[in-house]
Amino acid sequence: MTKSFKLFKYLLLLLSLAVTAQSYAQKIKWNKVKILVYTKNGSGYVHDNIANSVTAIQELGKQHGFKVDVSNDPATFTDENLKQYDALVFSNTNNDVFDTDAQRVALMRYIQAGGNFVGLHSASGTERKWRWFKDMLGGTFFWHEPGQGFTVKILDAKNPSLAHLPAQWVRTKDEFYFIKELGVNLNVLAVNDHTTIQKPGGKALDTFGTVFPSVWWHEYDGGRAFYTSLGHEKEDYFKDDLKKHILGSIEWAIGPQKARNYSKAYATSPHDEVRK
Repeated sequence: MTKSFKLFKYLLLLLSLAVTAQSYAQKIKWNKVKILVYTKNGSGYVHDNIANSVTAIQELGKQHGFKVDVSNDPATFTDENLKQYDALVFSNTNNDVFDTDAQRVALMRYIQAGGNFVGLHSASGTERKWRWFKDMLGGTFFWHEPGQGFTVKILDAKNPSLAHLPAQWVRTKDEFYFIKELGVNLNVLAVNDHTTIQKPGGKALDTFGTVFPSVWWHEYDGGRAFYTSLGHEKEDYFKDDLKKHILGSIEWAIGPQKARNYSKAYATSPHDEVRK
């Protein structure tokens, strides 16, 4: 290998590291951010943490200067309304959360226009029969262990949603979620360690062994989606570790701030095939 080729490889490595560092150093202009927190639940179990999660995100908005709208009305899902938001946060939504296919299409078009999505905890149980939504979130809820303490292993300590946490994030009490129909291109940021579960529910871990993905992000259908399965206990939404986790999730989902471009939105039906 020649010296010039070695130098070329070294320069490529430095460039790669610089790009990575720049992506993590990216700072959101919070005073120009506006998000929608959506809390609709369909028929079935409704978490008692929703009010606290909304309060926590509103407090983050006041602290960092971004605007927060809150709704549980699916009628808010129109092109005209959604285009104003830098991110949609589905906070503990569950089951069917839309009344019409037109509302579902509005969500699709928002993402296709370059919109951003954050799902908190039971958001993975949302729209369980809708293929596009499950693929956008990264999977759909399967089951969870009985609520108890366990440890979360941080895989990407530089991500803003996790940078404030130790390598082993001990959850005093939470729900250890298992997600099915997982996407194959997820960027997994953290995993739950099943060896730290004291009272397993008895179902076999026959796919991931002793760990299971709990925090991830990916780009999908023109937009960006971030999901964390953590955050069951309502008291935790007033604790700094979870609040900073949520703030970093919103920051990373938004990514490089840009306006939505609806010329790229193409959906006319919830069952439209995703364009590659």
